[in-house]
Amino acid sequence: MKKLYLIISILFVMVIGAGCSSDENSETKKKEATKQVDLTISAAASLQDALNDIKASFEKETPEVNVNYNFGASGALQQQISKGAPVDLFFSAAEDKFDALVDEGLIDEKQGTDLVGNELVLVVSKESDKGIKTLEDVTKATKLSIGTPESVPAGQYALQTLKNSGLWEEVEKNVIYAKDVRQVLTYVETENVDAGMVYKTDALTSSKVDIVTTAGEDLHDPIIYPAGVIKDSSHPKEAQLFYDYLQTEEAMKIFEEYGFTDVK
Repeated sequence: MKKLYLIISILFVMVIGAGCSSDENSETKKKEATKQVDLTISAAASLQDALNDIKASFEKETPEVNVNYNFGASGALQQQISKGAPVDLFFSAAEDKFDALVDEGLIDEKQGTDLVGNELVLVVSKESDKGIKTLEDVTKATKLSIGTPESVPAGQYALQTLKNSGLWEEVEKNVIYAKDVRQVLTYVETENVDAGMVYKTDALTSSKVDIVTTAGEDLHDPIIYPAGVIKDSSHPKEAQLFYDYLQTEEAMKIFEEYGFTDVK
């Protein structure tokens, strides 16, 4: 009888053990199936607010992918990618910075697209008493901020605007350069400068500045934002998923809410 009990006990333990092992294998498979992938997206600073909203909606639909942003001036981001920075997708505020990576073979032209557009505006602090009411009034600014033209597309567009409107020679000595368009906005908000030239989308995010005027499209190159997957992305499948999502109706609605225009 004792032997019978012993045999039954051993069989019971074996069955329980097999069940636990099966459960553990099942959990392991589930974890492997839902393994998190981290994407790195290098994007123009002016896209920050819209892309943060898009990140939330994308990750809700695609929980296995974590989106991490590296925001900055498009020129600086382009240089980082050229030097081998581990990036999965580039979203530029200027076509020339994007095209440079296409020319280097780092982005396949077929995996890139012109996605949204923007406008350049002149802004002043709501507390300003300089009487700056038109573009020509920038000559009244003791300090005028624009992004560094070599690396900041908004600064490049601002320089073109000031030169083409015949104002550059008069204001050049008063220009304060910024590392990106968000820094220009901050300078104006804090009244460290009298005026600044930023994207309309950035100006709309601030309750501390007024838009004086919009630069005429004939005064600067078209403001187009191209996006594309980096060829040597560590996660090409997931990068493509995010790239495709940026072009969905849901994502475009978010862009438009922040003042971007659909250029497709």
